[in-house]
Amino acid sequence: MAEGLRERKKRQTRQLISDVATGLFLERGFDAVTVAEVAEAADVSVNTVYNYFPAKEDLFLDRSRGVTERLSRDVRGRAAGESAAEAVLRGLREDVEAVSARVGLNPGIGKFMVVVQGADGLKARLWLMQQEALLHLAATLREETGASADDPLPDLIAGQLSWVNNTLYALIRREMTAGRDPAAVSRDALGLLDEMEELLGEKVLNYARRTGD
Repeated sequence: MAEGLRERKKRQTRQLISDVATGLFLERGFDAVTVAEVAEAADVSVNTVYNYFPAKEDLFLDRSRGVTERLSRDVRGRAAGESAAEAVLRGLREDVEAVSARVGLNPGIGKFMVVVQGADGLKARLWLMQQEALLHLAATLREETGASADDPLPDLIAGQLSWVNNTLYALIRREMTAGRDPAAVSRDALGLLDEMEELLGEKVLNYARRTGD
């Protein structure tokens, strides 16, 4: 279905506000910029900003909306014969090998993290996003395996896979913030993934293996 004029204008307005806010935050820091200043710079009302972004943190972390569902998408899309852990590891490796911005392997992530580290609200929001991703993954594993509500395995497996994901992102963000070359960080990240896979037990690596051809 083609995008209508109204939907296109709303999408463009949302993108404009997000771009303007991000530019101001990168230039001056998150806490130093008010929502009113974002609205003025984007030539919209404060109410319009809040219509698109319920909280100030949403303005800066708008591009991270898909993060909480990333691991669940990998699990749902796993191939026949592939386990949940194998699907997650494969997805992460593919992005790391491609030196993809999806895992933070882009020069701009350094400036992004400087802003985050300077604002308690953003750090808290990133932590909350990690918790949301963990809960989302556990629910996906429970659904995919048909596990009962009192079965602890989906939660335990989700915790292990979230640890892999969060540890990988922590390395990439730290090294990119230090100004290292993305290709070099990619090589280190691949090595870290290998080490973490070796630490995962057989129960984790074989959990939720998809049957069929």
